[in-house]
Amino acid sequence: MLKKILYVLLALILVLIGAFAFTYRGDVPVDKLKAKYANNPSKFIKVKGLQVHYRDEGEGFPVVLVHGTGASLHTWEVWTKQLSKHFRVIRFDLPAYGLTGPDPKHDYRISAYVDFVKQFLDKIDVKKCHIAGNSLGGNISWQFALSYPEKVDKMILVDASGIPTNKKSPWVFRLAKTPVLNKVVRYATPRFFFRNNLKQVYSDDSKITEELVDQYYNLMLREGNREAFLYRARVKYQDKSPEIKNIKNKTLIMWGKDDAWIPVKLAYEFQKRLSNSQLIVYPNVGHVPMEEIPNKTAEDALKFLKDGS
Repeated sequence: MLKKILYVLLALILVLIGAFAFTYRGDVPVDKLKAKYANNPSKFIKVKGLQVHYRDEGEGFPVVLVHGTGASLHTWEVWTKQLSKHFRVIRFDLPAYGLTGPDPKHDYRISAYVDFVKQFLDKIDVKKCHIAGNSLGGNISWQFALSYPEKVDKMILVDASGIPTNKKSPWVFRLAKTPVLNKVVRYATPRFFFRNNLKQVYSDDSKITEELVDQYYNLMLREGNREAFLYRARVKYQDKSPEIKNIKNKTLIMWGKDDAWIPVKLAYEFQKRLSNSQLIVYPNVGHVPMEEIPNKTAEDALKFLKDGS
């Protein structure tokens, strides 16, 4: 019996070694990725020891767009095209993501992200803005409004995180917290992981293009980003949601009804806690409405920012 168990363990080890060898991908130097993902509007500025990748387009009152976990400033492409006709639109890659890369101190608490946004906006001389965020970016946005109410006019929360739920965390976060396995995926990161992840956050899989999968995949391979994700997954959660009721900014809450990561019931919870808010729930849409139905959500965002309707 013991011999059989040893054979099984040996077989599993060989399979893991084979899978690792087959899927091994080293980190990609940021300069190599810049050629593809830092086009003409892209700029870089030093904030908190990081060379932050950002884009600043259009003219008028500033609108700041904050992406979610695993994403980048590219998630706001269509919104930027529409909003920049009326506003100055600013988007950036958060620390640990995109071309910005890992924080030197590996500090990925929400409070650290809020401080990063404050320092970034100070650097580019933005004294007051509208702010919009998706998922992690939504959490950062409402906590930024809570910490610096004088710097925020209107706010848009798109499937925002930050209110506790009993739902299991997405598999990619559980994997990042699993000993041994997380060390393997640090270097063996198959492209199909990213396709499967996108299938979780989209409701309509037909909208997931090969170009989109490549974008998420390639930017995660940016030197230091995978290790940063493992650090971020281990950050202890600090619940500041009881303070949401103190936010008085006019807020638009957008939510995909089919969100598999953050259930739509939390959209109604945000609406209940934010006294000056309105809610739009999109049927047959998942966790990233600004990507899955970009034109419709951009149109709704524009109406809200221009006249509040």
